[in-house]
Amino acid sequence: MRSAIPGLGLVLAAALLVAGCATKGGDTDLSAALPTTVPPGTKLSISVNTTRVALEASGQPNPLSFTVSDWPVVQAGPDVIQAFRGGALDVATNAGIPPIHAHATGVDAKIVGVKVRSTPLYQLATAPGSNITSLADLRGKRIGFSPGQAQGVVILRTLQAAGIPLSDVKLVELNSPQFLTALQGKQIDVAPLAEPSTTKYLAQYGSQGARAVNTPAVDALTVLWAPTVVLQDSAKLAAVTEFVKVWARTDIWAWEHPDQWLDAYYVKDQKVSADDAKRILTTVEKPFYPAKWDDAIKWEQETVDLVTRSGYFGSTFDAAQLFDRRFEQLASDAVPAQYRTKESQ
Repeated sequence: MRSAIPGLGLVLAAALLVAGCATKGGDTDLSAALPTTVPPGTKLSISVNTTRVALEASGQPNPLSFTVSDWPVVQAGPDVIQAFRGGALDVATNAGIPPIHAHATGVDAKIVGVKVRSTPLYQLATAPGSNITSLADLRGKRIGFSPGQAQGVVILRTLQAAGIPLSDVKLVELNSPQFLTALQGKQIDVAPLAEPSTTKYLAQYGSQGARAVNTPAVDALTVLWAPTVVLQDSAKLAAVTEFVKVWARTDIWAWEHPDQWLDAYYVKDQKVSADDAKRILTTVEKPFYPAKWDDAIKWEQETVDLVTRSGYFGSTFDAAQLFDRRFEQLASDAVPAQYRTKESQ
């Protein structure tokens, strides 16, 4: 994840301009069948940087029958929610926690695509000179914590796994793009980072004693989601339906073309060295798109209950209402069988 988000200022400025006049409702509802064709002139603003890079790198003809008006790189969950709230963004990809955060803050949005993983995505990066070498060393430490993002859930699950109560640590609330600066300045002792940020950080501060500590906490879901108002617009609903399939297929293309993906995404877009990119690729898990969302909903419910018990986002609720199950098999059906998972997996 980038420590700065290019274009975010423009996106959020646009959100503020239209916040008071975003469309309420539309010409269809959430019980309607998914459209099969996209009306001419349809546009979407999409924050899925990996799909953009894969489409460009593949060299294949543009598979989208609608216009992408903008590809803003809005990655942090709170920033996506703000852009959704203002009507400046139509579709985004995040972990499972931002839709929970959106629900808790009154932003009506739905999950339309699900990708699952079974291995940890994050590591706990330590500040230069820190004496943290294991999870047991987290007691009494200042931990970077973003309650509305995947990184926040990783911290809660890590502490839970280590048997460390929240009263034994100091959670310092920051948005994830602020973690690197806070670590560098020793304002916090540890924070969860994912690749390529981990590699970039250790390359600069590893010689000063910074390190990465493994955590068993798995951030199981990557979701594609959209504001409900977008899904109530029949033209945009058709475009979202088409994009879900392209989102999954481009991910498979990246997995099956590692050399091209290494160069296009990690080296050119994320600015890491070719050697580091090769090492990072060895940690990337094969993509899976489940045909059934029952396990994903169960995981999301566990997350809702976890953040509720921890004192965040108020009372618990039924996580199933976050999912638009009209889309349930769309991504799975769009990819070859070896990239699908069974409900029980």
